[in-house]
Amino acid sequence: MLHNDLHRDFKRRQVSMFSLACAIGTGLIIGSGTALARGGPGSLLISYILIGITVFFVMTALGEMATFLPMMKGFATGWNYFLKYVINIPINLTAAGLIISFWRPDLNVSIWITVFGIVIVTINVLRVRVLGEVEFWLSLIKVITLVLLILTCFIISMGGNPQHDHIGFRYWKSPGAFAPYLLKGNKGYFLGWWAAMCQTCFSYTGTEVVGMTFGEVPNPREKFPHAVRQTLLRIVIFYIVGVFVLTLAIPYNSERLVGATKSSTSAAASPFVVAIASAGIDVFPDIINAALMAFVLSAAMTGEVLRTVVEVPLMLTLNPQDIYVASRCVYGLAKDGQAPRILARVLNNGNPIMAVVLSSLFVALGYLNATKSAATVFQYFVSLVTVFAVLNWIAILISFLSFRRALKAQGIQLQELPYVGFLQPFGSYFALFVSFTVLLFNGYDAFIPHFKASTFVLKYLGIVIFCGNVLGWKFFKRTKRIRATSADLVTGRQDTGMSEEEETDDVSRSGGVAAAGRRWILHLTAK
Repeated sequence: MLHNDLHRDFKRRQVSMFSLACAIGTGLIIGSGTALARGGPGSLLISYILIGITVFFVMTALGEMATFLPMMKGFATGWNYFLKYVINIPINLTAAGLIISFWRPDLNVSIWITVFGIVIVTINVLRVRVLGEVEFWLSLIKVITLVLLILTCFIISMGGNPQHDHIGFRYWKSPGAFAPYLLKGNKGYFLGWWAAMCQTCFSYTGTEVVGMTFGEVPNPREKFPHAVRQTLLRIVIFYIVGVFVLTLAIPYNSERLVGATKSSTSAAASPFVVAIASAGIDVFPDIINAALMAFVLSAAMTGEVLRTVVEVPLMLTLNPQDIYVASRCVYGLAKDGQAPRILARVLNNGNPIMAVVLSSLFVALGYLNATKSAATVFQYFVSLVTVFAVLNWIAILISFLSFRRALKAQGIQLQELPYVGFLQPFGSYFALFVSFTVLLFNGYDAFIPHFKASTFVLKYLGIVIFCGNVLGWKFFKRTKRIRATSADLVTGRQDTGMSEEEETDDVSRSGGVAAAGRRWILHLTAK
């Protein structure tokens, strides 16, 4: 049986774990090593704090809009999200295959791409509750693994290593807190910090993916603020504390660390494992390699990108791609009339089957990366996804500022909102400045030490594609910018006093909130 409504099958604990773990992945557990090697411990810590603040304001902006009103439209950003996630599906599958090759190098990676491809597609076809349960346990493994790594590195730095050597802040003094990159002197130190900034975006992108669950969560207005609070918890504990203890446990000029940045996907690539192994604890690589499977499979299903599958410069900002998120993106587009209507068909179990089928087709691209000659193709894919990720942040923030202007123009008080973001709208201005700066200057290495046309195209082609979609939609649909006084802040609005049953009925009448968060993200670009 086919119909057009998703089911609210996600449980609160699943959404909480989803929001806690959706962006915890290889960008942190592996990619942080590249940032440390290029910028040093000081640059790494400063970068994680600045980007962490940026991401927190992005999440609060998204939460304030999405809990107030499901908003329609958004052609450019909607397809931007879809393309970003479907391109990353084969990257994650290839990563899973390469991790298995840690134990079975005699088998072709294509075998594992097939096996894991079937697994993640099957899970996404089943009832959303099944997907939520699988993701819950995989995410739990991710969190436990990261906590163990952080604690182990801290114990090592405090003298709990086999040599009983109390390291403390030794590596901040020698070789130093900052490392030069590409150039010498102060310019080199600045580039080292900027390289760490761009790499850090890798680790944080994907946080806003929890907004994609709104249409399948009972009473999302109650659950999303909780998810935002968990975002702050994750940023402080896992990211900032995590990289801090990492900088205590290993110097940025360690030969093992430099070698790890060239190891794409196995545990050997993780700076945490390098720090532990350097302390004389050699049993961890096998354990962490097994745990990395949870990182990758969780990514392929719901949203964390394995950013280091191919040996590309880790200064791009990849976001999570996944069959779940990609299918909900294109489903929302179809509901809004911006994709073929058939993609809005939903099975009796609440699964948008046609959208899932379309997203699953991109699993086949994983076979391209099974050959060395095709790895370059994925470098282009990864570079495009990087720019798309930061553009998504910018779209959220600009949409939020437009939302606040509309509220003020129409006399709607903040007290009427189910959720009000902390330090908003000032936080959004700060986050917008940081995001624009990263977007414009993430291709710095295309000019240093000399201009490289191929790198330049890789770093900025995504902007051209996004702007082309915006202008193309405006040209063909003759759309105009909606004034703050004319913005529709009534249709589909959910009264905070509604019961869950009444809320569901209202959602049905308004066309569903499958893309409630996404719709506000997209509000600006379609006007």
